[in-house]
Amino acid sequence: MATQTTAERARKPRRDERRVVSNIVRGSIGNLIEWYDWYAYTAFSVYFASVFFPSGDQTAQLLNTAAVFAVGFLMRPIGGWILGRYADRRGRRAALTLSVTLMAAGSLIVALTPSYGSIGVAAPVLLVTARLLQGLSVGGEYSTSATYMSEVASPGRRGYYSSFQYVTLIAGQLTALGLQIVLQQVLSAAQMESWGWRIAFVVGAAGAVVVLWLRRGMDESESFQRAASEGEEEQSGPARGSLRLLLSYPRQCLVVVGLTMGGTLFFYTYTTYLQKFMVNTSGIAKPTAAWINFFALLVFVVLQPVMGLLSDRVGRRSLLIAFGVLGTVVVVPSLTLLSHTSDPVYAFLLMVVPLAVSSLYTSISAVVKAELFPTSIRALGVGLPYALTVAVFGGTAEYVALWFKNAGHENWYFYYVTACVLISLLVYIRMRETSEASPLDEGVSGSRG
Repeated sequence: MATQTTAERARKPRRDERRVVSNIVRGSIGNLIEWYDWYAYTAFSVYFASVFFPSGDQTAQLLNTAAVFAVGFLMRPIGGWILGRYADRRGRRAALTLSVTLMAAGSLIVALTPSYGSIGVAAPVLLVTARLLQGLSVGGEYSTSATYMSEVASPGRRGYYSSFQYVTLIAGQLTALGLQIVLQQVLSAAQMESWGWRIAFVVGAAGAVVVLWLRRGMDESESFQRAASEGEEEQSGPARGSLRLLLSYPRQCLVVVGLTMGGTLFFYTYTTYLQKFMVNTSGIAKPTAAWINFFALLVFVVLQPVMGLLSDRVGRRSLLIAFGVLGTVVVVPSLTLLSHTSDPVYAFLLMVVPLAVSSLYTSISAVVKAELFPTSIRALGVGLPYALTVAVFGGTAEYVALWFKNAGHENWYFYYVTACVLISLLVYIRMRETSEASPLDEGVSGSRG
């Protein structure tokens, strides 16, 4: 038996690269649809804010939709816990299939919910329900997808392959923006606000059905299969995917919180919130703001695999430190300048430069977290502390920014983001290089504490 196990492990570096790519593609496409559904909400909220909430000024209605956006994030820790536990116990493929089903249900509810004028308070209640389902889904999708893509990737190229999680994450947002641009060309503003925005959520629900079929053909990761087999043989200690087992890795959990805080707030500031900022503060027309966001995010997507490949050569920690240093410098001047311009080219530059800085973090965010934990607790270890941090900082980004604006101190938000990135920088400086001696390479539990 020992000889067979050794032979199996020896063959792992020589496994068929095409099968690796196939699994990465299947996982990535599912990730794209999940995040398309998630971002369609924020992309089209400028049109449906008045549909679900009583009449009022634009900032007040956007504040309401941002609050619902934040509520969805409150479910992400629960999703990270439930689906992370499920992935560590039942497998990555099963959890990924369940997460996309929940996302499809949420999108369908948004697409079919009547307006506030038709059903009153039931409209925002159904909107919140849909976002809760989607939050549960995304909370599990991120952790399980990060875990799966890291585990099936070829050793020595994990940074490169894992970067495709953010490639498809941003591609989902690009798809939502692209559809928005197309609809803006073929529908009038009145039609967009009346019913055109619903098309985006119908598309998302339909895409999820395709993903369900694709994910049925994914291989389960060898790391999970081995860990499950070893767990059945040992039958001692805390159960796989349990909170009790997770609590035996306190340092790793704190590192996830610290490295995520500044990175996620920076990311959501320059992606989901910036389109509203351009419309509501800079005075840029909605269609123009959509085009600016689309092209800036397109550049952002291209940078992900480049930075991921770079991390395989120079290490993850170096890129994180570079993000921390540049991130603390760029926030205040970029947002201050953007608030005083309506020039599309200038606005594009003021968006794309910070996004290039963000790519130093986003490209390796998933693999860094996965490299901290052993297989038996990896999905939950990546998912729960990450989702808690994103809920507190990323999920509230729009709401906090709009609250400061409503209070007449919009620039205070700029310093808030800077402070959070600075705190994360201190974590990057103190953390160890994760690509060296990673539990992903060992296939067994790493050192605890």
